Parts: sequence; C-alpha cells; structure tokens
Amino acid sequence: MDRPPLIDPATRSPEPIVDYTALEKLAGEFLSQEMVGKGSAHAQRIRARILQNGDPLGEAYTKIVAPGARRQYGATFTPPAIVRAILSWAKSQQRQFVRVVDPGAGSGRFALAAARAFPNAEIIAVEKEPQIAHLLKATVIAAGLADRIRVVVQDYRSLELPNVTGTTLFVGNPPYLRHHAIEAKWKRWYTAALKAYDLSGSQLAGLHLHFLLKTRQLARPGDYGCFITAAEWLDVNYGSPLRTMFTNGMGGQALHFIDKTVQVFDDALTSAVILCFQVGAVESAIRVRHVTSVSDLGDLRGGRRISHSRAQDSDKWSQLTLGNVHPKTTTIELGDLFEVHRGQVTGMNAVWIAGEHARQLPSQLRLPTVTAARELIKAPNNRLVSNADLKSVVSLPSDLNELDASALERVQDFLSWAKSQGAHRSYIAQHRRPWWRVAMPPPAPILMTYMARRPPVFVRNLCGARIINIAHGLYPRIALTDEDLDRVTHWLNVNVCTSSGRTYAGGLTKFEPREVMRLRIPPLEVMRQR
Repeated sequence: MDRPPLIDPATRSPEPIVDYTALEKLAGEFLSQEMVGKGSAHAQRIRARILQNGDPLGEAYTKIVAPGARRQYGATFTPPAIVRAILSWAKSQQRQFVRVVDPGAGSGRFALAAARAFPNAEIIAVEKEPQIAHLLKATVIAAGLADRIRVVVQDYRSLELPNVTGTTLFVGNPPYLRHHAIEAKWKRWYTAALKAYDLSGSQLAGLHLHFLLKTRQLARPGDYGCFITAAEWLDVNYGSPLRTMFTNGMGGQALHFIDKTVQVFDDALTSAVILCFQVGAVESAIRVRHVTSVSDLGDLRGGRRISHSRAQDSDKWSQLTLGNVHPKTTTIELGDLFEVHRGQVTGMNAVWIAGEHARQLPSQLRLPTVTAARELIKAPNNRLVSNADLKSVVSLPSDLNELDASALERVQDFLSWAKSQGAHRSYIAQHRRPWWRVAMPPPAPILMTYMARRPPVFVRNLCGARIINIAHGLYPRIALTDEDLDRVTHWLNVNVCTSSGRTYAGGLTKFEPREVMRLRIPPLEVMRQR
C-alpha cells in the first residue's frame, strides 16, 4: 500500500510496517519465538514498546486497514485512557478476581492491562476475527504473558465458561455493529435468550447489546463488569429490555456518560457510556454521571443517585444526568397524536429534483417539495406559507398510458434522458416498480428537520409542500384543528432539545421517526389551557 511509514516514538526512526503483509510478518516473528530476546532488531524495538504498555501492532493495524473495512466487524480499538479508567474502577472494588473475560478483545488492550492489574487472574481474551486474533496472540507472546492470557478465537455469543471458585471480572469494549450486518440466526438467538428472562427482544439491536446479554448469561452472582459501549441503547426502544436487565438482575451500579461532543473513538462517530455492574447485587438506585472529557473519568467514582423507579419512568436514560425526566403519568407520547414518516427517497436527486432537464414536463408532474433542511430552518415564524421558492420533484404515474399524447411524448423524452444518467440503475430504482415511480406521500401538516448540530425545527406546512428524505412529516392520527396543530408545533419548538435525540460524537444529533413518536408532550387539553 502507498502509505507513509509508521514512526517509532522511542527511536523516531521509520518502522518498516507499511502494509498488512509486513504487519503479519512482524507478528509471525513473535508467534514463532519461544524465548524473550529472539527476533530481529526491529522486532525487539516493537517488543520494548509492548513491554512499556504500548500497542504498536494494534496501532499499525488501524492505520493500514481503513475504518470502513474494520467497521464491518466492529473493530474499533479503545483509547488507552478509557482502558486505564475501567481497570482503575475494577481495582477499586478490592476483589481478588480469579478470572477476567474480555469480549471482543481486539488487539488486547484490556486483556494485557487486566493481566498486569491482576497478576493472579486467568485472562480470557475472546476475538472472532482471525486477522486481529493473530495480532493479539503475537502481542501476548511479546509481552511475556502467554501463560496468563488465553486467546479464544470464536464468537463471544457461543462462548462457554467453566465454573470457577471465586469472582470473574468482565471488561472491555463490545464491538459496535448495527443490526443490518447481524445474521438472522443471531437475531433469533437474541430474541430467544431475552425470552428466558421474560423480556422481549428487537431485531434492531446492535451487536454490543448481544454481548451485554451474553455477559448476563455467563456471569454468576457476585461477578463484576465494566464496559464502554455506544450510548444510543439507553435512549431507544430496542434498548429497553437491556435497560430493564441492567437494573434487574445485572446489578447495574453506575453509568458514566461522556459528553456527546467528544469523539471518544478516532474512527467512529458514536456517543459513549461506561457501565459498571455487579451481577445479582440488589440495588435501589444507580449512579449517573456526565463528564466533559475522557480525562475526567478518573476511576469512575461519583455521580447522582437515581432510583430504579425513576430511571424506568424515563424513556431516555441519557437525560438522567440532567434531571430531565417527564413523568409518564402526566404526559403522553407524540405518537399518540401523530405518525411520523421520513420524506421520500428519490434514488437520484440530480434526476428527480426538477431543474432545466425537467422543465418541459407538465406542471402536475412536478410537485413543490422541501429539498433542503435550511428551507425549514429559515421559514418565518416556523410557518411555510408559500411554495414559490421551493424546488419540485418529478412524480410520474405508474401507468404512463394515463397521460395524453402530448404529455406522454414529453415524459418519454425525459425518461430517455434519465436512463442516460443511470437513474434506472440506482439501488432505489431497481427496488421499485416501475423504476421511474417516485411516489410522493401526501403533504404533512407539520414538517421537521431531523439531523443537525442543533435542536430540530418544527414547521407548519401551510402550502402543501412535499418532502424528500431530508425531513420528517408528522401526520395526525386523530382529527386536529389548525389551532391544535399550531399549539403542538409551538410546544415542540420550545421544548425539544438535542438531548431528546440520538447524538453522535462531534455533536451531530439525529431524530429517527420512532424516536420522535416517543417524545413526551403534555396532553392536548393541557396545551389548550396555556
């Protein structure tokens, strides 16, 4: 690969790890050595860094293998400061752990730190990906810890642990992999495993939730655990059973939220939370804490005590640190009044958003549409009263024979041009029938932005504009007057903040339709009295 060489901070001399073949060769040197001190001078320099608690093989891997490739199996390695904080917490429990389990061990940052922190414990590092496990084994040998750390190359969800006398510690960074990439058999496993705890599972759950559930299965009363995970499961519907499990059986003790503006992982835009638990412990409250930087984590002490009942009364646990819990008994869900739907996906905006190339089409086939979030953000008084400045989306009938001869000729000319642009080959076009049918839903009376570094904007749609997938539409489930629609729009603009959505590292906040429907608002009769 055409990449700059890595630099050894100890010698400031170029290290010849420039591609994966060179990295494998170096790892192979360690794997073939039976005694410390053997190997090339280069290998000895790398070994010295490992003995100084570094992770040169893991660092090289993250620079050689692109984030997109690693994201396919959730390989996001943990910053050393996070590892130190979690191991500091584990040591503060003042337990003689006989075993430490690191699920999704990656290059071994937690496993090696645990071996050093607990010199009498057996360390089990579980890593499914053979390439990464190869580097992990090499690092373990180079560190002189092969007799203490057992590397298990398999899926953590299939792991079985023998019974031991004493306490097990579970630590690590369960891999973050969205549900789209999870095999159907594992989704079935997840649902069945939760059912054993009288909980209902969702197939939208990510891999990190599968790992939390597996940990609950493996752990015995009195075992401890501390993980860093993406934080979104604390705020979404599919995380509900794991939130229940955390306070009921898993012995949840604390949640440490890292500010959503902090990018904890260099190659993943996800918010992060550290959760601490002692399985089987009977607690009436959990500690919640918000820190503005990784350096503030310390040994994970402190935080506000929030009762389990109050936590369960909140749909969004990330708001517990703000004291911002709307009691369910005095509010309703927005979804009680509205269905929320994302705007239409065209498949190729350059073709289907009408410009000069579509000017010849009849006006009834060009529907005025909100095509940019700024059109909502800039709407005066949150009211879209005219579509004069909006672009249009080409929306053709499924049966072109419905058109008169003149219109049909113009549409056919347009479709010939669209094909020349490849519009019929887009993923969306290939999955709709016919390929040219961009079916625009009816106008929604309230429109909203859903992704920005600011709270969403809710706008009354008074001109019947349609939307593409840069906005959501709120469609009433019941008959609502214009005054009611105005009241709801005003309340949402005043009260919905970024903490109500799903915020990614860097401060980008996203509101999925189901999350919008779960927003808690006052009942209509209360709004009417204000």
